[in-house]
Amino acid sequence: MKIALLNVKFSPNLGDGLLSECLERELAEALPGATVVSIDLAGRAAYRGHGPSRRGRVIALLEALPRWARRRAVRVALALLVRFRLRRHVRTRLRGFDAVVVGGGNLLTDTDLNFPMKLAGALGEVARVGLPVAVHAVGVNHRWSRAGHHLFVRALCAAPLITATVRDQRSQRAWHDLLEPYGLPGAGLAGDPGLLAVRHFDPAPRNPTGEGLRVGLCITSPLAVRYHASGLPPTVDFAIWYQTAARALAVAGLHVVLFTNGSPEDRAFLARHGAVWCAAPGDDDLPLPYPVTIAPAFATPAELVGFIATCDVIIAHRMHACIVAHSFAIPAIGLKWDVKLESFFALAGRESCIADCADLDPGTLVALVDLALATGVDRDRLDRLIATTRADIARLAQVIRSGVSAP
Repeated sequence: MKIALLNVKFSPNLGDGLLSECLERELAEALPGATVVSIDLAGRAAYRGHGPSRRGRVIALLEALPRWARRRAVRVALALLVRFRLRRHVRTRLRGFDAVVVGGGNLLTDTDLNFPMKLAGALGEVARVGLPVAVHAVGVNHRWSRAGHHLFVRALCAAPLITATVRDQRSQRAWHDLLEPYGLPGAGLAGDPGLLAVRHFDPAPRNPTGEGLRVGLCITSPLAVRYHASGLPPTVDFAIWYQTAARALAVAGLHVVLFTNGSPEDRAFLARHGAVWCAAPGDDDLPLPYPVTIAPAFATPAELVGFIATCDVIIAHRMHACIVAHSFAIPAIGLKWDVKLESFFALAGRESCIADCADLDPGTLVALVDLALATGVDRDRLDRLIATTRADIARLAQVIRSGVSAP
């Protein structure tokens, strides 16, 4: 049996690759002898490391355009991508496959028609060959444009859908409100496959240097936060906030390491400001117990996981940095920007460990880190969450097996 996953595995944001690899491996275990591979919705076929990228400049340009002009420009570019690259990419790779899974990731969202157009193109190819389709552990939000809504409904109604799950209750409500009125079945709940990182990646030794408690501070560009945030735009100056945060944590005796999930705009933001953040003196100009340092850029999800597993606490906007940390029972502090992050912290029972940067002055941040380190992660709850996520994928495997064998 051959199963294709439709996702964005090879996105520069390695969190997408991480959850895709976890789903591939867990589903292959649940279907002994099956081949499970991902088909990237942007037509990519490999991780591209951390070379130069125009993504940050493109986001900045789009952000500067009026909404109508931005949407029109993106729609033209996406139409060309889907027509001349993506559909051929999907058509070629689907040959010989038996079923398709859409997932995981935040795929049923509409930012300038990105996923509506890509999924409509990919599922159009799936519908042509009549393969059974499952949707698994996806994120869904309510903020769809009229055109995006039409594309999602058309794509999912045309596919022979055999089961659907989403990753949190907010997504479940959005699915119910936006898709069920058009005849699509209700969606169940399934854990984010990234929670299985501890099962499918070999961790490095925790804090290999043995020098103080190690804090991984994940850097996210304000461009990304403004462009993708589900709430109001941020009110803080991120360059100043990261500088004061890193300094406060270092003065408190923590070994601060700056890193990114790999998104080009995040890497560019860190490259532009990192040296200043590492060198920032305190008011008393005394030497720090441990210098603020920058982790080498990661080329693959395994490298990202390997770094996170060496930390004692993670602070991040990026959801999968927090999910990986939680999988390894490393306390994570979430920085609010998108309801998907709040949904995950609620699921993990860690609502007290997520806050807006605007509410985290240096003293409050250090106190929150101290609290996270003191309370740790509830191992019993984590074990149940991992077991439930595995069971969700086992049920997916059973539905696929039945769907493929049905006449």
